[in-house]
Amino acid sequence: MNFLPMIGTAIFSLVLTIIFTPLFINYAHQKNVGQMIREEGPKWHEKKSGTPTMGGMVFDLAIVLTAVIVPLIMQDLGPQVLILDFILALYGFLGFFDDSIKLFKKQNEGLKAWQKLLGQIVGGVIFLVVYQHEKLPFSLNVLGFQLNVAWIYALFVLFWLIGFSNAVNLTDGIDGLVAGQATIAFGAYGIIAYVQAQYDVLIFCLAVVGALVGFFLFNKKPAKIFMGDMGSLALGGALAAVSILLHHELSLLFIGLIFVVETASVILQVISFKTTGKRIFKMSPLHHHFELSGWSEWKIDIVFWTIGLVMAVVSLWVIL
Repeated sequence: MNFLPMIGTAIFSLVLTIIFTPLFINYAHQKNVGQMIREEGPKWHEKKSGTPTMGGMVFDLAIVLTAVIVPLIMQDLGPQVLILDFILALYGFLGFFDDSIKLFKKQNEGLKAWQKLLGQIVGGVIFLVVYQHEKLPFSLNVLGFQLNVAWIYALFVLFWLIGFSNAVNLTDGIDGLVAGQATIAFGAYGIIAYVQAQYDVLIFCLAVVGALVGFFLFNKKPAKIFMGDMGSLALGGALAAVSILLHHELSLLFIGLIFVVETASVILQVISFKTTGKRIFKMSPLHHHFELSGWSEWKIDIVFWTIGLVMAVVSLWVIL
């Protein structure tokens, strides 16, 4: 695959997002549809209340359209890119319901945990059906050891999709953080896909990168729009799916280290508070701890992105 289709894929997705995001923002303002801010969150976040959310709808559509149109033009629309589109769309759909309930009820709680989990499991099962149909290996490389137990791998895939979908969702708490970090992660996997000549996965990764760069222009501080659960749940599920299709599943622990650490901070905070009555962090997820420690959102973004970029580069160096 030469560079022209690669560049064209990213640009097409970028342009779609740049064109339609302002239209979506204007529509949200006209309908008076805005984000409800957590009452227990940092007090200075209250001024963000009313900022349009569900921006993930725009870049989800841009990604899916790009990842269908470009392969069709290249006459290479295969099951792998379609299942990636499906996971992005389904998890985005779950996020849509979650965001809609929050907006309709004017609260910060959406779908019940079991409802969201059920939808994520259904998506994971369909992913596994396609995975098996394509005769892809049900094995996991753990430090050079191949774990070839199909049912264990199937459970792992479900855990990976659900876990990282929720991890990215937890990380989406300050302007631009997830948009930037997800761009780095999908960019890294795009390079792996290129080296492996998995061009359908590469096209999808490039579509995501292009769309997120376009969305970042409106999501950077001060954000004119938030991606909402419709964006973060979709990105997390798709990121896990990409790592699985490239058979570098565990690399996501390093390429997506920021997502892992943010999730771990929530888990540790809950365990500590329930067992000792004390909190480890001023607030979780971790980015809020640094906010309450006096860091600006831009400083948190830059430090977290730098760590994510370094880990991505190191991971690529080890893998490739």
